[in-house]
Amino acid sequence: MFCHSLYIRKETKRTNISDSTSINLKDDQAMKRIITTAVLVLIIGTAAFAGKTVAKGKTHSALGDYRIEKAEKPVTIDGVEYKAFTISYENTPMDVTVIVMKDKKARKYVVVSDELSVQYAWNEHYFGVERIDKALSSQGLKTTDENLNRAEYFHQKVLGPGLLMDRESTMTIAAFFPMLLTPEATMLAVR
Repeated sequence: MFCHSLYIRKETKRTNISDSTSINLKDDQAMKRIITTAVLVLIIGTAAFAGKTVAKGKTHSALGDYRIEKAEKPVTIDGVEYKAFTISYENTPMDVTVIVMKDKKARKYVVVSDELSVQYAWNEHYFGVERIDKALSSQGLKTTDENLNRAEYFHQKVLGPGLLMDRESTMTIAAFFPMLLTPEATMLAVR
């Protein structure tokens, strides 16, 4: 009888242990599901609210810090779609659009704003500013001297070596473009 009661106690303990183990396993699975769901919600929420911001930085000019976003739609020129970025500055309502025109050995970054339009050339030798090609004048794009700071224009003819990626090139343009504006044009920097 004594042996039989020990046997029953052992079976009861085993059942309790296996029940608590299965409860612990169920708790672990539930916790993993909760954590996985929370992580997914965090990732989706971050992606949704992050927007299309590509980069942020300082210009050290009156226009203030810049923010670069990928344009919602590509820009079409002569029936060809080109990737574009929008640069906004902290102290001005002026938006700047950068159109990326790729070629086999070079790229052109056509920079268009209400105040000034120029292009930055990118090739294996250098990265620097230029006047907009005459081929783009049919699209209404051209560089005028009205708001162009000519001294700064000549300083930016070569900003550095070529072969930068689009993000780095656009960041360089965002930082240096405000200096191309005449002092009268930058006086509009009030926000």
